[in-house]
Amino acid sequence: MFKEVLSEFKKFALKGNVMDMAVGVIIGASFGKIVDSLVKDILMPPLGLLLGKVDFANLYVTLSDGSVPGPYASLDAAQKAGAVTINYGMFINVLISFLIVAFSVFVLIKGINKLQDAVERKAKKAEAAEAPKQKQCPYCKSMVDKAATRCPFCTSQLK
Repeated sequence: MFKEVLSEFKKFALKGNVMDMAVGVIIGASFGKIVDSLVKDILMPPLGLLLGKVDFANLYVTLSDGSVPGPYASLDAAQKAGAVTINYGMFINVLISFLIVAFSVFVLIKGINKLQDAVERKAKKAEAAEAPKQKQCPYCKSMVDKAATRCPFCTSQLK
């Protein structure tokens, strides 16, 4: 019984859709790390500099002091002291990361849709360009070659 279940699981896991999904998840996770680094290491430092040398990662509100009373020099110091904080600077970083990922996915989906539309239009043009090679006999309703002048089935004269 266990061998049957294992065999069915192997068949399921090795299907194309499951493997495609696994590759997508792995690439998505890597893309998420790239976007996270883009936000933390590239976008936020200049933005913080423009806003008066603000380090967004250290923007927080202390709700309750920890074992060592505040004020704390950084979010890390507050967390090490056991303070309860609302880390709105980290939330801003994550929000910007999300917006970049969402925009990237939007652009990707828009491109895929445009490509699918182009393929569909091309298929419709090819279908329309391919003229019918046969016509229907108006008398016996049989399909005859388009160039025929007489129906081979009923021998009627065709226009």
